Amino acid sequence: MKLSQFTYDYPKELIARHPITPRDHARLMVVHAKERRIEHRHVFDLPTYFSKGDVMVVNNTKVFPARLMGENERGAKIEIFLLRPINPVAHLWDVMAAPAKKVQVGGLLRFEAGLTAEVIDKPTDRSRTIRFLIEGDAVALNDLIDQIGRVPIPPYLKRPDEESDKTDYQTIFAAERGAVAAPTAGLHFTPEIIQKLKEKGVVTAPLTLHVGIGTFRSVEVEEVEQHRMDAEMFIIRPETAEVVNEAVQNPERRITVIGTTAVRAVESNVTPAGALKSGMGWTDKFIYPRYDFAITQRLMTNFHMPESTLLMLVSALAGDVDFMLHCYKTAVQESYRLFSYGDAMLIV
Repeated sequence: MKLSQFTYDYPKELIARHPITPRDHARLMVVHAKERRIEHRHVFDLPTYFSKGDVMVVNNTKVFPARLMGENERGAKIEIFLLRPINPVAHLWDVMAAPAKKVQVGGLLRFEAGLTAEVIDKPTDRSRTIRFLIEGDAVALNDLIDQIGRVPIPPYLKRPDEESDKTDYQTIFAAERGAVAAPTAGLHFTPEIIQKLKEKGVVTAPLTLHVGIGTFRSVEVEEVEQHRMDAEMFIIRPETAEVVNEAVQNPERRITVIGTTAVRAVESNVTPAGALKSGMGWTDKFIYPRYDFAITQRLMTNFHMPESTLLMLVSALAGDVDFMLHCYKTAVQESYRLFSYGDAMLIV
């Protein structure tokens, strides 16, 4: 497939730079893929599309303030974007550095609150391995990062992070620290929506996929099949696998996955017989049209950037790239709010 098949135009004013309040008042485009039909609803209508016994799979990863502003030993301003801990006990981290030329191996970095780090490796031109020089365990380091770090809001918002982003860019399901980007479909949920779903007998099945910076990486090849995804860590607990597999075996119980990150997690850990496995691992699964979904039956997601791997994934589930682009063009015509803080789509 060609990258150019996944493009569409949109006016920049449709980019949602802040979330709507309350969250469940965001608009919801309901896409009936087989019927090629669209409904225009709101997120607070979501329980209408669930029945007793349905399963809702959610990503409970928690975003941490991954951007650290500091300076090198010569006093030059630098930014460190924390990617993942390599060795939490030794305070070793994989990071991205900007400007990279000012962050050299052997150098010392200084941040607020007296936090310092030593640059010990240079895996690529922009990436670095650093060791934080701090007494105490990983919890103590995390506390300092929480104190001085900044929320890693998407770069296309083109604005500084704000105090409100600390709560706005976090889902109601957030429990497991480790993401540098929010699983944005989950941003729409409120306690009221969760309660209504619970009253209908919907079972919530949490898993963890720590969203990495690769979620913002553009596809740079015209032949889609040649693209390679960045690896992200996932955890699927036995109780979640059990709930999902009970629904897999019962055609009357539908499985709705909340967000593309949760889709990649469940589709990455499936037995040859089509059952979800529990466990922990890393996935670089790339889902694009003609993919045969093993677990995912329905999907709630946000509207995604043109030519993105996320748009390719939702097109795969809809089963028709042209129809999905029609849905996106309709969203633009109807002034839906786009991207991370924007409105939502439910593919049923």
